[in-house]
Amino acid sequence: MNPTPANLFTTGRCLKKGPQGGATSTTMPKGRKRKQQVEITHSPQPSPKTTKQTPKDPYPDYARPTREECISVRDDLLALHGFPQEFAKYREQRLSSQASNHSDVAVSSEPSDEKESVLDGLVRTMLSQNTTEANSLKAFACLKSAFPTWEEVLAADSQSLESAIRCGGLAKTKASCIKNMLSCLLEKKEKLCLEYLRHLSVDEIKAELSHFKGIGPKTVACVLMFQLQQDDFPVDTHVFEIAKSMAWVPVGADRNKTYLHLNEWIPDELKFDLNCLLYTHGKLCRKCIKKGGSTGKQQEKESKDSISCPLLRYCK
Repeated sequence: MNPTPANLFTTGRCLKKGPQGGATSTTMPKGRKRKQQVEITHSPQPSPKTTKQTPKDPYPDYARPTREECISVRDDLLALHGFPQEFAKYREQRLSSQASNHSDVAVSSEPSDEKESVLDGLVRTMLSQNTTEANSLKAFACLKSAFPTWEEVLAADSQSLESAIRCGGLAKTKASCIKNMLSCLLEKKEKLCLEYLRHLSVDEIKAELSHFKGIGPKTVACVLMFQLQQDDFPVDTHVFEIAKSMAWVPVGADRNKTYLHLNEWIPDELKFDLNCLLYTHGKLCRKCIKKGGSTGKQQEKESKDSISCPLLRYCK
């Protein structure tokens, strides 16, 4: 999925210590004593420390989408597309994870041969920013071919790393973000592994990943949903445009606010399937995501698409 933007979940934790507010026992004229007492009474107090929390729904009174709408859209898209095969392995991993959660089987701190590691998934998602899926997959394959281990990626010079991922676009920016993330991870955990995230809560995972430069809420949400089998709802361009078309968010909502709102209103058990289906439909249906004007054969194709698009009846 093609991510982008900036970091929503990193909040400042440093607070300046305020004045103590204690009165001194210096001698002063009686005429000034009352004035000084008033000033002490109204002096600013130190701000209490707050704990970091995930931002809440920016539109708490906008009661959409309803559970019924989510189920209806999911079922319509399942009937049209079937479940997307590119996400089938992640769906199986979720079912397996849910089953193990109800048993006494311990969660391994190391990735299995079959399961993609959290670190692999994170870098793959970082490479998918501002490019096509085909280009991002090619960039990741080239990266792993040139540098089979993450230790080799970290040790590589910037130019070699940029050359390896150039086909994915924004090579200089992405290479810098990847090296920075790996360097910070090694300094903090003394090894290049993110499997420890599997033992943390969703808010703790968001806080951990958001500390890395270049990793925003969309990337974090993708890692949560695909690699960590958590209930989250990433909002990429496709999901964003369809959500606006169906009025699932108020007019004027940006992508970050759409992410926060949809995560509050879409039931957890529907998030994974619905997200994969909306993303897939957005790639295939020209009517749902309009990319500039179209003429001739494009208009003819869009007209045919509109006949088969089941989401048009939800659009306002």
